[in-house]
Amino acid sequence: MLSRLLRTVFPLVLLSGIAQAADAPAFGTRPVPAGIFSELRLGAQAHDPWSPEKGSVDLTATVLFVKPFHLDSRWDWVVPRPHIGGAVNLNSDTSHVNFGLTWTYDITSRFFVEASFGGAFHNGKTGRAVPADRSALGCSPLFRESAGIGFRIDQNWSIIAQVEHLSNAGLCKQNRGLTNVGAQLGYRF
Repeated sequence: MLSRLLRTVFPLVLLSGIAQAADAPAFGTRPVPAGIFSELRLGAQAHDPWSPEKGSVDLTATVLFVKPFHLDSRWDWVVPRPHIGGAVNLNSDTSHVNFGLTWTYDITSRFFVEASFGGAFHNGKTGRAVPADRSALGCSPLFRESAGIGFRIDQNWSIIAQVEHLSNAGLCKQNRGLTNVGAQLGYRF
């Protein structure tokens, strides 16, 4: 019974995939992802070049989820994609995990800008006695915001130049914050 079901269903699934590939949208339009994940990004960034922790590099990763709903194509950019991500510092300075919402606005079919807002947890220094070579972050969690400009290489691949800032917005006694600059390579599902 199971083998007969598989022999019947598998060819239909295969034919469905071939039909979808033949009807693939033109470049500049994006298909709706089948699962909950929209995009995976990997990259590197200069770790706060203006701080006591300057001179090191972070490896970054971000997972963007599909939009919870869509609007008319002119206004769809106002609906954000949820994201989770993080940065691992290669010099044992401050690393973090982050979460939030990302808004993407298409300037053309290839160029886009985006902004994100959310929060982050870190392993940086928060106490009263902070070594001179470390940033005094005050507390954890922190707020995190970022801005970027991107270029779509093709329908699936893009590259994004970004700046991110993590801070407690003055809610703790110390608030040095971190500002990181880098780039990520993205693959859209």
